[in-house]
Amino acid sequence: MFCGIIAHYISWKKFVVKTYSRTPRNYDGTQLTTRSIHDLLPNVLSKINNVYSQKSDLILAMWPELIGPKLVSMTQAVSFADGVLVVKVKNSTLHSLLSQNEKPRLLSALRKKFPQTDIRNISFKIS
Repeated sequence: MFCGIIAHYISWKKFVVKTYSRTPRNYDGTQLTTRSIHDLLPNVLSKINNVYSQKSDLILAMWPELIGPKLVSMTQAVSFADGVLVVKVKNSTLHSLLSQNEKPRLLSALRKKFPQTDIRNISFKIS
């Protein structure tokens, strides 16, 4: 059985935590199986806030400036989610060069440019 937590909104940035469990598949009881929007909305809004606080669009737009004019035509920042920037590279030689030599410099430059965002890793993929 799935169990989870729903936070009830009380005031700005204050929540009361309420646990809930998923209704079994073949439930044949008399209780309601639906959830109130009041219970679900704080959880959904907090997830949306987390996505916007990561500033993924700004990080993707910053990639050409960060990588430099020589390598920008051979790389493309594809996505940024959960602290991991995914970058497509043209060939295995470039993949090796970036992942072994340039990765620490690129990570520190990104962290310096976006100090509030948790940037954990850069993943290079050959395309």
